[in-house]
Amino acid sequence: MISFCIIGKNEEAILEQCLLALVPYGYEIVFVDTGSTDRTKEIAHNYTDKVYDFVWQDDFSAARNFSISKANSEFILPIDCDEIVVEFDKVKTEQLIKLYPDKVGRLLIVDDFSRKVDSNSEISDNYASNVRVSRLFSKNKFHYEGSIHEQVVPIDGGDISTYNIPLRMLHSGYNGNEEVLRKKAERNRNLLLIEYEKSPDDPYILYQLGQTYFMEHDYEHALVYYDKMLAIDVNPRLEYVQNGVEAYGYSLVETKQYEKALGLIGVYDTFAVTADFIFLMGLIYMYNGMLEEAVGEFLKATKCKEVKVQGTDSFRAFYNIGVIYECVGMIDEACEYYKKAGDYVRARQRLSELKKESAE
Repeated sequence: MISFCIIGKNEEAILEQCLLALVPYGYEIVFVDTGSTDRTKEIAHNYTDKVYDFVWQDDFSAARNFSISKANSEFILPIDCDEIVVEFDKVKTEQLIKLYPDKVGRLLIVDDFSRKVDSNSEISDNYASNVRVSRLFSKNKFHYEGSIHEQVVPIDGGDISTYNIPLRMLHSGYNGNEEVLRKKAERNRNLLLIEYEKSPDDPYILYQLGQTYFMEHDYEHALVYYDKMLAIDVNPRLEYVQNGVEAYGYSLVETKQYEKALGLIGVYDTFAVTADFIFLMGLIYMYNGMLEEAVGEFLKATKCKEVKVQGTDSFRAFYNIGVIYECVGMIDEACEYYKKAGDYVRARQRLSELKKESAE
């Protein structure tokens, strides 16, 4: 009923783990190689006889659509080589396909990555974010468009309706060798700049350019494109717009434009629908010395049901409240909130250090 469609190049280090997780479901696997010089194709042949070559054209959609054309099933579920299925209700998914044959199914991707505590620190913090992406669709009704960060669009035009499917995948693409990540970011940036030349007012392209620079910690350049995106009348309900607003706020914080970041108060009612945005506002208040307001936002974040980055609704918020109380000399209250942060490494470290200080 479903075909898993994968494209890849020189993925011998991660491909087998991806394929192993797909085999138990018994669906067709289509693998399209875009020019590997390692054992990628050999590994793919161990799991499927549907392995094809495709000459890379600097266009992800072209490669995606080629893979789709080789699938026997009507319904397609593209997978990336750096994604691993960790939870999938096959029966429920097939029921949903029958209920919504003209819609696009959205699966849940968990991104694991690390980020420096701040631009002046060598200390890194581990993060996990939850993102819904459109993946499951009928090849008779949808295809991909866009050379980079390709999107599922109706073949005959029109709008897309979506539904959530019970499929969760772990994505490791933002971790790994720094040189590999640098090359990937450079490739993506070059392709996006070509798209930008063609469509300078496309908010999604502007968002992706901002994200590319953001992931490289080049926050000055990221802000250029976030500013351009936000100058366009965009739909605030779109997930990429919400992500872009949050990344814009973090970029202002990273470049120490704290007062300018307070401007997000003006869109608070629109975007304060996730713990992530509320947590960000807590940080902005904190960096502006508005400590009472910061504590209020962090506490509010812990009561929010919608969350993308794990911990913004719990241990990260409690940790920051602890930091604030410690800074104003309320050590007992600080310890209380560090304890509420549970096993969060930074909170446990501060508790240990405060215990040593009190013993001296």
